[in-house]
Amino acid sequence: MRTKAPRRERAKRARSVAHVEYEILDWIGRRAWLDDLKLSMTPWKNGQADKIAEKRFRKGAENICRYLENMMERRRHKLPKDHEDYKERE
Repeated sequence: MRTKAPRRERAKRARSVAHVEYEILDWIGRRAWLDDLKLSMTPWKNGQADKIAEKRFRKGAENICRYLENMMERRRHKLPKDHEDYKERE
């Protein structure tokens, strides 16, 4: 079952390349539905789901999610100070 991405204030004017990169990553993360891709990559054999392919797909999806989150985190300190996700550099 799909759930709607949480509502978020629309992105404001691009203030830097890092700001645009962050917003693109956020947009992808909120709107990328992998249902059709999963169905095509995890076939059924003899009336049962291919458990190994499902495990590989889940692990790959988790890895990409972590990668996207890491890319976003590395850009948070470069966001405009009035951005809701802005975070001071540590």
